[in-house]
Amino acid sequence: MIQDNELELLINEVYENYGYDFSGYSMASFKRRVDRLYQMDAFTNFKAFLEKVIDDSDYFSRMVEEITVNITEMFRDPHFYKVLRTEILPVLATKPFIRLWHAGCSTGEEVYSMAILLKEANLLEKSLLYATDISPMVLDVARKGVFPLRMMKQYSENYMNSGGKEDFSDYYTANYGLAKFGEDLSSKMVFSQHNLVSDRSFNEFDLILCRNVLIYFDKDLQERAFHLFDDSLSKLGYLALGTKETLKYTSMQKRYKQLEKEKIWRKLH
Repeated sequence: MIQDNELELLINEVYENYGYDFSGYSMASFKRRVDRLYQMDAFTNFKAFLEKVIDDSDYFSRMVEEITVNITEMFRDPHFYKVLRTEILPVLATKPFIRLWHAGCSTGEEVYSMAILLKEANLLEKSLLYATDISPMVLDVARKGVFPLRMMKQYSENYMNSGGKEDFSDYYTANYGLAKFGEDLSSKMVFSQHNLVSDRSFNEFDLILCRNVLIYFDKDLQERAFHLFDDSLSKLGYLALGTKETLKYTSMQKRYKQLEKEKIWRKLH
């Protein structure tokens, strides 16, 4: 088991070497996940583990995967999706073609949620959803569109609370405890590896969603990501962030107008 003072040293070293700030992360959860990685990879002393994290960037990426992966669900924060459904999609509907980017898409639940919204608004055929993540492992999961069947009750409730009117079970096929979502949804998705810290813009988008990813970044890296998103957004495009993330107090603040009560900003210029 890693001691609390060792955990603090790990957090400080990661911040100094990579710019990722885990100091605001739930310490109980962070410690549990680091301990799990430490044991899984058969480390016997903390010094060797710390050296591996700091000297091997691939192993650091693996650590980030273990700590941040899978904190997602379909139609997470239903009110957010209701705002997308009622306020954002009607605006995007006026465009001849719609490009969306899910940055830090994890295992893909939110990408499939968006595809369902687009389908119900009769916009899916003229849309393309780009979904990226730093982790090839979670992208493989996302591509398959297969999630645990036991989660469907919760996802169905989220869906209905977001304003959904259809039978949610029509969107997936149940088999052996798994729910596979339809290829009519996945056929409009492009999955690829992308690092928000080091990679550049790769297209122009009407809506970028990056929810609960930037909480792991320090202020400089957040600024870098916001510049990347700004470079990637079309004029009057939308940027959606997580509940604890904001454009306020950043260099981008004056370039955007926030929607009331939601972490969604519209680019002004």
